[in-house]
Amino acid sequence: MSHYSDYYDVSRFRPQHIEMLDRITALGPKFAERAHHVDREARFPTENYVELADQDFLKLVIPEEFGGLGFSLGEYATIGAEIGKYCGASALTFNMHTSSMMWLRFMYEMPNLTDEERKAFARMREIQFPKVVNDKAIFSQPISEGGVNWTSDPIQTNCRKVEGGWVINGFKKFASLAGNCDYYSIVCTEHFDGIEPRHEDTMDFAVHKDSPGLEIVGTWDPLGMRGTVSRDLVLKDVFVSQDDLMMPAGVFGKTLSQWPAMMATLTPAYMGVAQSAYDFTVHYLRGELPNQPPVDRRVYPTKRAAVARMFQKLTEMRTLWATAFFEAKAFPSKAEVMRLYAAQYAVMEGVQEVAALAIRTCGGQSMLKDLPLERIYRDSRCGALMLPYTTEIMEDYLSMMTVYDMDEIDNAPADTVSARISMWRP
Repeated sequence: MSHYSDYYDVSRFRPQHIEMLDRITALGPKFAERAHHVDREARFPTENYVELADQDFLKLVIPEEFGGLGFSLGEYATIGAEIGKYCGASALTFNMHTSSMMWLRFMYEMPNLTDEERKAFARMREIQFPKVVNDKAIFSQPISEGGVNWTSDPIQTNCRKVEGGWVINGFKKFASLAGNCDYYSIVCTEHFDGIEPRHEDTMDFAVHKDSPGLEIVGTWDPLGMRGTVSRDLVLKDVFVSQDDLMMPAGVFGKTLSQWPAMMATLTPAYMGVAQSAYDFTVHYLRGELPNQPPVDRRVYPTKRAAVARMFQKLTEMRTLWATAFFEAKAFPSKAEVMRLYAAQYAVMEGVQEVAALAIRTCGGQSMLKDLPLERIYRDSRCGALMLPYTTEIMEDYLSMMTVYDMDEIDNAPADTVSARISMWRP
């Protein structure tokens, strides 16, 4: 397996960052060994999470003043990609947990919050961060609702004020870590009598796994990323209180378009999957796979040329992607945002190309389920489908930002309802 120093300039990394990358390098072989059974059985990688928790990864982006490691978005991305190199499902679910912590951290730092919002937000952080730091709690982040585009319309899952708190009713599709987390970060819209649902009334609550009225339903037998166990959630009159809030009302929508990199954090998992496809191909051609005959396949010029293409594609993807994540910040420039959107597109499309080329290059034996490339190939196909930054949405955003001025976009003609509520605004 490749080493992270093969493709990053580690002289620019902090010692603490390198230490955590080294920890993943040590844990990774076990993750890779378990990945086959996790995928085959479509079960959650529980053992991996025990080790991630023991090695302090759950608190990676939590601010240092709360006992976390305070890692930047770019630092997190490289670590997520290293996890994905060994087990894509572990990296993808790790992002769901980490993203919940990112919202609490980075959205609190947004300069466009009011004093009242910041004061309320500060209390929420004091309640939620210790759950992870002290108790090693795992958070999930289900937002999708199935057939409803939450990047354009207000989220359909709703809450209503009652005595002592709110009650939540709704449905969440693809709720990763279903049945395997401690809290679900439930984004919903507060409803008021006589007022149509609005983005500015978006709320976010930490709903405990044992809350009355919360039910996990449906089966889970997908094409790829099977270890995410992304079953459905039904919420029926689930009671939450002020202490369960994860951000003030409206802050999610208020900052969504101004911290666009926060919505691109699914890419590290797929960057890692792309690297694993390349690594497998190199070892396969060199005859270095465990429990396989040591056949040297490097003699074929077509296979050598294919590996060169894979390396070229992988390097292009990683260079753009790493640049976008290490420069990520609130209120980015248009140029920075377009690099981010291009990086999202490059990774989610490029991982499929790299994995497909790996299959073609390695040949028929690589399709056998006892080798990892078949799983890697299936996992690679899932990234382009994931909201809010699907490949189609990235094409729309980039096309609009290249041919229109920003003040023209909202009135530009369109055949369908756009997904531009999560699009960057200057």
